[in-house]
Amino acid sequence: MFPSPVTVFGGTGFVGRYVVRELVAAGAAVRVAVRHPERGAFLKSMGEVGQVSLVRADILNEASVVSAVNGARAIINTVGILVEGRHQRFDDIHVRGAGAIAAASQSNGIEHIVHISAIGADIKAPAKYSRSKAAGENAVKAYVPGAIILRPSVVFGAEDKFFNRFAFLARVLPIMPLIEEETKFQPIYVVDLAKAVVASLTKADATGETFELGGPRVYRLREVIELVFDQLGRKRMLLPVPGRLAASAAAILEWLPNSPLTRDQLRLLRNDNVVGGNLKTLSDLGVEATPPSVILPTYLGRFRKDNV
Repeated sequence: MFPSPVTVFGGTGFVGRYVVRELVAAGAAVRVAVRHPERGAFLKSMGEVGQVSLVRADILNEASVVSAVNGARAIINTVGILVEGRHQRFDDIHVRGAGAIAAASQSNGIEHIVHISAIGADIKAPAKYSRSKAAGENAVKAYVPGAIILRPSVVFGAEDKFFNRFAFLARVLPIMPLIEEETKFQPIYVVDLAKAVVASLTKADATGETFELGGPRVYRLREVIELVFDQLGRKRMLLPVPGRLAASAAAILEWLPNSPLTRDQLRLLRNDNVVGGNLKTLSDLGVEATPPSVILPTYLGRFRKDNV
């Protein structure tokens, strides 16, 4: 039987909104815990009247987290950041926040917890992002050993910050800078990730497991950008950027609002972002991976040369 109600932390975010939709389709009552509930009104239309509710919660505020999990039978944490800002730090969001959710779940006797981490999570990783993701997993497991950890590769979909960013750059730049062009990615469609979240809650053998989730094909970064060019019907010169020059640029760019590149992201780019081989994968959850080529035309079309 599907556990319900379910509290989803970060349900208005890129991944969270798709998780909410899949939960609704599965018949669950969904409580969306976010800092600004008024921004999540659109989620209510995904289900029947009263099926989706919103509550105010800040994962760094223990009392609000406890209130948000009270009465739930399952918890899903989709909260995460890709870049640190003045008011959002990796250790706060990925470690303290994740630990607070797990602690509140333990105290309420909730055994079904799905925590979304990331491929490359490693306490010894060179990138602070990856270290914080690993520490977050440890924090969750310390309170709820049976928690399910999902580590996706880069996630794509209509609101992504991966293919959309390259598409924007391809539209405005005559020459595309290419950093760490041989790094490999295995993009996973956000709907497939959401389906994996829901599927993991129904599989007894998923309890306590860690899954690495990727799409059906591995791309080098150069191939990712060429795929974007193809979708946009544009041709651009690719200019490889030496590592030292990229590091110098990142040291400056990371101070900008919505920075296109930080030194920590550069460290991430030096490591492949693909499914390993020692952990369970998307197929173990019964989800078939969707190729990017099937989905990209549905949202990158606005960047096409003939649409500008």
